[in-house]
Formats: sequence, C-alpha cells, structure tokens
Amino acid sequence: MNFLHTLFYFIVAIGVLVAVHEFGHFWVARKSGVKVIRFSIGFGKVLWRHQATPNATEYVLSAIPLGGYVKMADEREGEVSKEDLPFAFNQQSLLARTAIVAAGPIFNLVLAVALFWSVLVIGETGIKPILGQPAAQSLAANAGFSQGDEILSVNDEPTPTFMHAMSTIISTALEGEAEIFVKVKTQDDEQITKTLHFDTSETQTPDELFAKLGFKLFSPELKPIIGNVLENGAAKSAGLKQDDLVLSANEIAIKDWQQWVDIVKANPNQALQLLIERDGVQTTLTLTPNAEGKIGASVKIPEKLRESFQVHYSLSPFAAIPQAFKTTYFYSTSTLKMMGQMFVGKASLENLSGPISIAQYAGQSADMGLVHFLKFMGMISVSLGVINLLPIPVLDGGHLFFFALEGLKGSPVSEKIQLVFQKIGIVLLGLLMSVAMFMDIGRLFQ
Repeated sequence: MNFLHTLFYFIVAIGVLVAVHEFGHFWVARKSGVKVIRFSIGFGKVLWRHQATPNATEYVLSAIPLGGYVKMADEREGEVSKEDLPFAFNQQSLLARTAIVAAGPIFNLVLAVALFWSVLVIGETGIKPILGQPAAQSLAANAGFSQGDEILSVNDEPTPTFMHAMSTIISTALEGEAEIFVKVKTQDDEQITKTLHFDTSETQTPDELFAKLGFKLFSPELKPIIGNVLENGAAKSAGLKQDDLVLSANEIAIKDWQQWVDIVKANPNQALQLLIERDGVQTTLTLTPNAEGKIGASVKIPEKLRESFQVHYSLSPFAAIPQAFKTTYFYSTSTLKMMGQMFVGKASLENLSGPISIAQYAGQSADMGLVHFLKFMGMISVSLGVINLLPIPVLDGGHLFFFALEGLKGSPVSEKIQLVFQKIGIVLLGLLMSVAMFMDIGRLFQ
C-alpha cells in the first residue's frame, strides 16, 4: 500500500509538471501559427487519444508518465504537405522558434511561482525556531549560539519556522557562501546577529552539513510517555502503546524523554528490558531498537505546550506575489550553483536525485499534507525548468543555443553539426541519469 501511495503521488506530480511544460510549447506554437500534429503526455503504449477531425491536433495519454512531447509540422522530421508548409515549425522566424522552444521551461517556472504563491497564501504550521544548546565544537557553538536563541532571519530572509531556518542555512551554505548572517532574539529579548563560517573547499551532503552545524531544537523537559506509534516500528512489535509511561530500561530509572531517547540511541540492535506503566498497572516488555537506534514512536506532548511552540505563517494574496517570485528565483539560482559546484567537485554527487528519490519525496510530502506536497511540486518544477534551459543538446536549452548561433551567424547551424552535438548530449544525459539512479539505489539499501 505504501508503494502504491508513493507511486500515485509521483505520477500526479510528474504528470502535472510534464503537462504544463508541454502545454507551454503547444500554446505558443498555436499562437505562432504552427500546426501541431500531436500533444502527448507520456511515452509508450497509448492509453487514450482524441482527435476532433483528421486535420486537428491529436491529444494522447501514454503508459509511461516520465515525459511528453509536442509534435509539430516540421520538414526536418518528416514530409510536410504543400498546404501545411507555411505552418511548419522550420519555416517560422527565428524569434517565433525561440519563443516556442523556450515556452516549456518558462511555463514550469511560472507554475513554480503559482505553487509557491499558493503555499504562502494557505500558510503552514511549524515549530518556532527556538534553539537548544548546540553541540560542542560545532559551527553553531563556534558562532556563539546559545540555548533559548530564537532565529528571526537568515541573510535578512525571515525564517518563521525551525525547518525554514535550517533549510535556508543549509541551501545557502551549499551554494558556496563562506559566511551566513543569522539574526536571533536572545532569552533577554535582545536582537543580535551571529555569523556562521564555512569551509567552502569541502564537499558535503546536506545531512553532513546539518551534523556539522550542530543546531538543536529547544526541547522542554517531557515525561517519557509514548505518543504516536508507527505500524512497522520496533515499538509496535514490542507491544508499546500510546500513553504508556516508560519507568525504566535495563533497571535504569527513566526521568524524562531525552534520557529515554539517549538510551535508545545507545543500544541499536540491543534488547532492552522495559518496565512501563499502562492504565495504572506496571508491566514488563522487551524492546530492540533498530540499527539506527530508533523505535518508531514519538513523545506525547501536552496540547497547551505544543501550541506554545507552534507558529502559523501565511501572507495575504497580494503580499505573497513578490515573495513567490523571490522563492522561485532562490531555488533557480540554488539549482544552478549546486550543479556548478558538483561539476567542479565542490559539492557531493549525493545531492543528485533520480526518479526513485523523487518518487519517495512525493509520497512523503503528500503524507505531510497539501502545503508540503505543493511546495515539493514547486521545487521540482523549478528544477525541470532550469535544467531544460541548460545549453545541452537534446534539451530545450540546446535548441536555444543553436538558435543563438543562428542569430549571430545569420544562418542555421547545419543539421550534420547539430546531429553530432545531439549524440554528445544524449551520452551526457545518459551518464547523468545513470549516476542519479546509482545514488538512488544506494539510498534504498542504506
């Protein structure tokens, strides 16, 4: 069921993003007077088709939803009848051809703006970015962060939630910034700016960078009472239930939840003899944390305490417009910088995500709610738009590069030269996809 859930949301996300991309090509082609023969979402076996008249555009849905295409009348791809010749793609002006090719990735970027706008207007609920004591010798500790500091902004960008603050710091650092300025409000209500310093020569993954940062979310002292229990976790297998109070583990008295977490983490794959209290009755259980030192259960947080640490962040429809553009620009530049860092070896290839990882992110974000799924789609739409604008033959950016050369030299680049570069582009994309798939498979076995 989990696989079907992940697959469903992956197909929904990719289907929407591909449809918008191809509609961009289709819409501008029609507006430019080009005859569109087929508009297809997906590849492979045709599942559904519609064509109003023999000369009208054929609309197609195919079995493999990992792409799509718009087939236009074009002498380079087949014979074009005499009556259709004025409407062939290759007969259009350089400006019209450029607009048609650029429309796909541009529509993806416009979709990203719309999705981020929706997220900002709907709003999201998160945990306030109030910090616990940072890990010793960490980047946060060296920068002078202390328990009780509340992060207000990162490089002047407001960060209303802990997740927002951490993702902004990590993505900015991965772009190669040597210094990041974090404005905080101390426990004394004083607002000061603290500076994080990074070694830009290191290559690291987001997880590695987060560990080096040493930031911890402030955690009030909580009783060791079990909250949610995951279906396939060690806690469920051992018989733990919601509202169970953990009294001791291996005869060590448990005073608070953090002590219980520390014991679990220190005993991966080791059996723990528990004494718990359930409905006023004490009983014993045997619990074995998994290899990562996790049991699949969360702490029960009193509702009033939870509310005091939560924050809802949203903007008015008008105020969200510039912020949506800013967010799209941020992720666009981050994507380009990250690719450049990976190309020169300053960022790890672990940052690459293939279809398996993207599918997992689709399912996970859908589990977290509509806002998270929309945000996920926005980021993928940005990536699709930016990558397709790269000057790599076969991609839209490759065609735009040849159009730019045509504009400079006054005549089209020969088909023979284009074919050579297209073969090179196919090889490069094949290598990139192979590496991404290799990384994906490796993550599955971690």
